[in-house]
Amino acid sequence: MLAMTKQTFIKGAMILLAAGIVNRILGFVPRITLPRIIGAEGVGLYQLSYPFLIVMLTIITGGIPLAIAKWIAEAESTGDTRRANHIFRTAMLLTVAVAVVLTIAMLLFAPYIIRYLLPDTRVYRTFLMMTPLLLIIGVSSVYRGYFQGKQNMIPGALSQTLETIIRIIASLVFAYMLLPYGLEWAAAGAMLGVVAGELGGLAVLLWNFRRRKEDRKSRKTVADRDEPGTAENMGKGTNSVKKGAVGSEPVLKRLLGLSLPVTGSKLVGSLSYLLESIFTAKSLAAAGIVTGIATAQYGALQGMIIPLLLLPTALTYSLAVSLVPSLSEAAARGDKALIQKRMHQSMRIALVSGAPFVVVMSLFAEPLCRIIYAHEEYAPMLQLMAPIGIFIYLQAPLQAALQALDKPGSALMNTFIGAAVKLILIVQLASKPELGIYGALIAINVNIVLVTLLHGISVLRFIGFRMKFTDFVKVGAAMVIMGAAAQWIMHRMPMTLEWIALVSACFISVILYLLLMIWMKIIDRHDIARIPWIGAWFR
Repeated sequence: MLAMTKQTFIKGAMILLAAGIVNRILGFVPRITLPRIIGAEGVGLYQLSYPFLIVMLTIITGGIPLAIAKWIAEAESTGDTRRANHIFRTAMLLTVAVAVVLTIAMLLFAPYIIRYLLPDTRVYRTFLMMTPLLLIIGVSSVYRGYFQGKQNMIPGALSQTLETIIRIIASLVFAYMLLPYGLEWAAAGAMLGVVAGELGGLAVLLWNFRRRKEDRKSRKTVADRDEPGTAENMGKGTNSVKKGAVGSEPVLKRLLGLSLPVTGSKLVGSLSYLLESIFTAKSLAAAGIVTGIATAQYGALQGMIIPLLLLPTALTYSLAVSLVPSLSEAAARGDKALIQKRMHQSMRIALVSGAPFVVVMSLFAEPLCRIIYAHEEYAPMLQLMAPIGIFIYLQAPLQAALQALDKPGSALMNTFIGAAVKLILIVQLASKPELGIYGALIAINVNIVLVTLLHGISVLRFIGFRMKFTDFVKVGAAMVIMGAAAQWIMHRMPMTLEWIALVSACFISVILYLLLMIWMKIIDRHDIARIPWIGAWFR
């Protein structure tokens, strides 16, 4: 029974992981095409409302899915279907009530929010378009928590995938259709596409929920027909027990008891993101940069550069997901040697897999921005942030380790310290005319490095883990050789088709890099076997 439960859990985790990676890759499609339709300034209008939306969604959905999944799983394990349904209904009522109140508040106070919080008044239409998302995403989160509690991950994965596909198509179509009416309407059209995608995702969840309900009714009908007396008596007895279970402990109180702390911790990150956008805009205005240019720069940073930098995290995220249960199991057994081994494997793979992306983005920032976005003028932003990418890739397994070791408070404090330093630096640096948006970039880079180092210090303090210095030396040497080879290939390829030259240089240099990693014994067959899908060939 135990082996079956564990197999079900691993299968469910892999389903979500596969959907997450597919959605990450698909989600990059509008990042490439949207700037070509509405430009960097239009992307800025589209991005400016997102931080406020994330704060509102955090308030609505912060810890609700986790609480629902936990308690429905508990109720199902004891066969208490009545209590599971009561938990679901209570969570749905709470979420819908909060979402409706916040939606009404956003609509009523939209002019004041735009005037005093958001830096560009042209974002007004995009802001109005996004208000339905509060209710739609809130309801979807409750259904996702319900299915996770039932240990059925397929509806959530299908919902995410369909939502991504619809969002990509609808955002691009609506943005293109509304572009003749102005840039602000095009940005609003892109946001309308997000609403369409979320509606599609919710429809999948509702369909699966209704189908599950009909299956349950049909099974009950068959049971009643086969053994009417027994089924009826069992139903009465069970209902009486379950009624007592529902009334024995207030569900709403327990729901709030877990969801509020989780929501509070998530608010630190979402509020930091909102304040970052506000402080950046105010600081750029103080530096004398006109609103349109500032919006375009912010759109390029948040909608083009950072997503490109985060693309490799699809792999580091998968490593972090696989690390949590492994470390948790080792910690429960007190197996310090296994904890050290798993940490070293994960950190080393994160370092090795992230390093080639750093080399490519540092050396070829201009052709990347020109080929992908048709905006090579923002290449210096990518060049400034690319070297810091290695800290982003190392941060995921470190944070996963703190969660697995039951130290989420340390991770939260580290994040809070980094956010505070970032906001102070944005005000200090971005307001200087000679720096402008690059002051904000420096602040974000300092935040990334600081949080990663603090996570590393926390892990060192709790389990005594530290990376081997020789690993950094070997990877650094391989990066230099890879970079030299990539530059040599790029300069000797005919430039009539720049993208072919770039792909060729990247592919050949990455193969060389991997051969160097194997030759230096940084990676071996066992390390590659841990990578999802690819690893199956090396087991």
